Amino acid sequence: MLSFVIPAYNSEKALRELCLRINSTFSDFEKFELIIVDDYSSDNTWDEISALCLEYNFIIGVKLSRNFGQHNALLCGIRKAKGSLIITMDDDLQHPPEEIPQLIEKLRKGFDVVYGSPKSPSHNLGRIMASKLTKLVLQKTMGAKVASHISALRIFKTELREAFAYYHAPSVNIDVLLTWGTLNFGMLKVDHQPRRIGSSGYTTIKLIKHALNMMTGFTTRPLKFASVLGFLFSFFGIIVFCYVMIIWLQKGSTVPGFPFLASLISIFSGAQLISLGIIGEYLGRIHIKGTDRPSYNISKILN
Repeated sequence: MLSFVIPAYNSEKALRELCLRINSTFSDFEKFELIIVDDYSSDNTWDEISALCLEYNFIIGVKLSRNFGQHNALLCGIRKAKGSLIITMDDDLQHPPEEIPQLIEKLRKGFDVVYGSPKSPSHNLGRIMASKLTKLVLQKTMGAKVASHISALRIFKTELREAFAYYHAPSVNIDVLLTWGTLNFGMLKVDHQPRRIGSSGYTTIKLIKHALNMMTGFTTRPLKFASVLGFLFSFFGIIVFCYVMIIWLQKGSTVPGFPFLASLISIFSGAQLISLGIIGEYLGRIHIKGTDRPSYNISKILN
């Protein structure tokens, strides 16, 4: 059995066509279910999901109590899935359901996770660069080379979710969580269609924030960076001190000039503030985790 998980946000005009295309593609393939998670849309998305649930018994509608984010909605749907394989995809018709059988075939060649990476990028330069930054951070966080080809169109074995069954933090990234269960990733180039309805919620700024969120949420590399930064500037300070002592021994006076002193103070102060900011980010996450804030909260379920 296949379980499709689709996080929906302001997609009332796209959901019906998406459901029809999935049904057309897999009606003769094997048994499947379609879980649509409404991430507290501001349009009539939930009304459309409700109507689809009345028409098709393979559709399950889940409504969250507020907007939690795409990956949080995905986590909710993944935990509701009953199939042996889980397929995640966007709600905007950019991921053609007709391409999914190729991913299933690729998965059955021995992979645990397979991404449907786009054959060609369809965004502006700023968005592409921000996306590359996010994927670079993911590659360092995940420890998998395939991270540079990640996509919201992915298929994986349901058993992997046991690795993050007890994860309840508000910051969620499905790709990182999947690495807790396996590093056996695969990738297949597939067609991604241009977005026809609405606009993407992932702007360049949001992608950069997403990358920074992953850096502090799923790895301790920034803390190591702060430590290295501290050692480097301490070493630099020792060199400057030696320079001042040499000048004093040779000329009998210290290094003249206020600009020299002001520059040193600015450099060291900047390094200290960067390190304190990184440490503060981690302390903030510990505080949020201590409040036991959930990854998501369900208000309604249909079918």
